[in-house]
Amino acid sequence: MGVAAAKRDRTHYLYLAVIAAVGLGILVGFAAPGVAVELKPIGTGFVNLIKMMISPIIFCTIVLGVGSVRKAAKVGAVGGLALGYFLVMSTVALAIGLLVGNLLEPGQGLHLTEAVRAAGEKQAAGASESTTDFLLGIIPTTIVSAFTEGEVLQTLLIALLAGFALQAMGSAGEPVLRGIGHIQRLVFRILAMIMWAAPVGAFGAMAAVVGETGVDALKSLAIIMIGFYLTCAIFVFVVLGTILRLVAGVNLIALLKYLGREFLLILSTSSSESALPRLIAKMEHLGVSRPVVGITVPTGYSFNLDGTAIYLTMSSLFIANAMGDPLSAGEQISLLLFMIVASKGAAGVTGAGLATLAGGLQSHRPGLVDGVGLIVGIDRFMSEARAMTNFAGNAVATVLVGTWTKEIDKERVDKVLSGALPWNEQMLNQDADVHGVPEPRGGDEQHAVAKA
Repeated sequence: MGVAAAKRDRTHYLYLAVIAAVGLGILVGFAAPGVAVELKPIGTGFVNLIKMMISPIIFCTIVLGVGSVRKAAKVGAVGGLALGYFLVMSTVALAIGLLVGNLLEPGQGLHLTEAVRAAGEKQAAGASESTTDFLLGIIPTTIVSAFTEGEVLQTLLIALLAGFALQAMGSAGEPVLRGIGHIQRLVFRILAMIMWAAPVGAFGAMAAVVGETGVDALKSLAIIMIGFYLTCAIFVFVVLGTILRLVAGVNLIALLKYLGREFLLILSTSSSESALPRLIAKMEHLGVSRPVVGITVPTGYSFNLDGTAIYLTMSSLFIANAMGDPLSAGEQISLLLFMIVASKGAAGVTGAGLATLAGGLQSHRPGLVDGVGLIVGIDRFMSEARAMTNFAGNAVATVLVGTWTKEIDKERVDKVLSGALPWNEQMLNQDADVHGVPEPRGGDEQHAVAKA
């Protein structure tokens, strides 16, 4: 017990160090902007280390989840429910963004400069050109390239194919599943080692963004920033909180508190992908079965981007107003429908939302693309709220899909959220089962197997 307590204390100090590093990064950004900007590669390097682990974690999680289910129909039911929910909630988030954007009317009085125009053109140049390109991009060149190129959707496709193949193999596929289980433990052990670099990464990322942006550049854009943060808060606490309570009987505040360290990690790196592996582990510890977590979480990171949806609509209205070309009601509805599709191509990485915004405007209203440069300066600050909203949305979605498919242990959920069965950071290091919820059997039988 004493050794375990010491280990828990050590990881507690790690996250205190992250908080201190964020504060120090802000101070350095204000005190020495020139030096702070040069620290940007440190933050980028840490996020890249995390991204390096995303593909193998998604692959192992989905293959183990799908491969361990005896009936393919169950996987289809989970995936169908998840995608249906993602589509509805993305539409709701887009609609809320339009509503608040029309009430605030952000962007009035701003002027487009040549520098801003150039920034907008640069973002548009890197954006995806069409929905067809996005769909074809899901198919990797080779099975291996899905991992080497770091494309989440490509990895998702390969993992699903491998999972169904192992499922069809029956008992002959069990040795392969056990092998992938060992690889998963190795991957999570590496991730735990990388997390010790979090304070350094947080310091570099925060110092760079404060040094680049400063205070003056934020004043004229404060309305869109504050409005965006408030809109995200309303969506999470009112919309998601109400649905979670009515459907699953779970308190949203308790769930967010349980995921507190993940939100801190997202805040310091501005990337929801940095917390994806930990969300998978924590959702299974919470009591949601492995197949539900393995399918819902990785899919949600590509298709359930509620924060990005709010960002796309509010930013579009902001740009249209700033350029003196406001969108009519019909154009807003048309843009909303277009963004439902466009938002599915954004990953949870810093800057992806900006590129998706540019691509959406380029395809729908080319005359507004130049205005994307107006929000380049504050995109880093908005991306934090965007990433945290995306993350909260995927956590809630996992609990809801688990409830609808009856693949969640309600008693365990209550124990975990009340603190009776707390999360231990060493679970990511253990040689035993990483998550403690190995099979989707449900209820007491599931956890009896886990204990065995």
